[in-house]
Amino acid sequence: MTLPLADGAALHALAARLYRIPRSLAGPGVRETLDGLAGFAPIERVDLPSGTPLLDWEAPQEWILRSATLTGPDGRVIADAAVHNLHVLNASAGHRARLSLAELRPHLFSLADRPDAIPYRTSYWRENWGFCLPHRVVESLPEGEYEVAIDAERVDGVFSWGEAVLPGDSADEVLFSTHVCHPQLANDNLSGLVVMTALAAELAARPRRRLTYRFLFAPGTIGAIAWLATRRDRVGAIRHGLVTAGLGDPGGFHYKRTRRGDTPIDYLVPRALAAIGAAPTVEPFVPFGYDERQFNSPGFDLPVGSLTRTPWGRYPEYHTSDDDLDFITPQQLDGALVAFRAIVDELERREVYVNLAPYGEPRLGRRGLYREIGGDEAGREKELALLWVLNLSDGIHDLPAIAERSGLPLAAVRDAAAALVAARLLAPVP
Repeated sequence: MTLPLADGAALHALAARLYRIPRSLAGPGVRETLDGLAGFAPIERVDLPSGTPLLDWEAPQEWILRSATLTGPDGRVIADAAVHNLHVLNASAGHRARLSLAELRPHLFSLADRPDAIPYRTSYWRENWGFCLPHRVVESLPEGEYEVAIDAERVDGVFSWGEAVLPGDSADEVLFSTHVCHPQLANDNLSGLVVMTALAAELAARPRRRLTYRFLFAPGTIGAIAWLATRRDRVGAIRHGLVTAGLGDPGGFHYKRTRRGDTPIDYLVPRALAAIGAAPTVEPFVPFGYDERQFNSPGFDLPVGSLTRTPWGRYPEYHTSDDDLDFITPQQLDGALVAFRAIVDELERREVYVNLAPYGEPRLGRRGLYREIGGDEAGREKELALLWVLNLSDGIHDLPAIAERSGLPLAAVRDAAAALVAARLLAPVP
């Protein structure tokens, strides 16, 4: 492995190294990217044959892009994928033709509200061809004959994703997932790729981990579906998860809750980020967005939230050539890595207990935990802490969550837990 990704400058440099690779759902660009990440963390590549059934989907063919140019009537090259990946419709079919401007226009894509940017457009599941151009260029195209030369094809091969599994003392897993398919877009999602690679490398270097950590670097949508379809034996081990992307833009953090909305990751992420002065905006789950919607689909219903900076579609650079290496900064990337370290630290030190007498309220008085004389208020907070800890010690709520829910000091909740363990009414979750 190469030198560690220790800070934002190193993360930005890795993003720059991967920036020009022409990625799609499947093909050499994805493999080259995964191999580049594997130089920094123990990421193994998984390959599935094209056409493999994956729930209601199938593994896509590889997209092989050799070149793509659009030449105008005067011989000037108007679009060239070698200059910018986004110039060609992603997953475009191969096409060679001489066309009039009228014939060409249905195959040109631009953004009227961002006239100097090249948009990112795809045609993954339907055969089509096309070019993406700044709107100012499209508006200025003269009449005449245009030459289309797209040397590309879809071929049977393999569909790939990257996976890093870091075993811990417990088989309970934490899943971190980020998408690897987008070409020449820095925030969406080279930022997620480099931050997760750095986090995986750091965790791999730790001498001990309480939990098992699984990192998934997969093409959007179909990658998560492929993992769920082929790893059903592992799904039940996932106790916490985060889908992440967009970690390098100037915005603050946004946390999107799980489908259930009340799982440990839902309260742990805001708490961990608030502790480092980076409290996120918290939003409810909606079944749209990144791959959290796959993990939260009702048949799997996994406790997987989503953590980004500015959410997808809410910054004008989103899915355009303006999402470049100048749009993401070393400082924001470093801040994202610090945030994920804080989340991991919270996960590793969670104080979780289970009530050993959950049917009704146990007799605390005969165990010396309750007042001998009832009716006065002396010792009320101590007893209330005991009752809150008993009531919420379900193997899910940790002590800080109980303190927050009860409004009691964390120290009082910890004292109550210790007393209940001594009385054999409570046991730590191993």
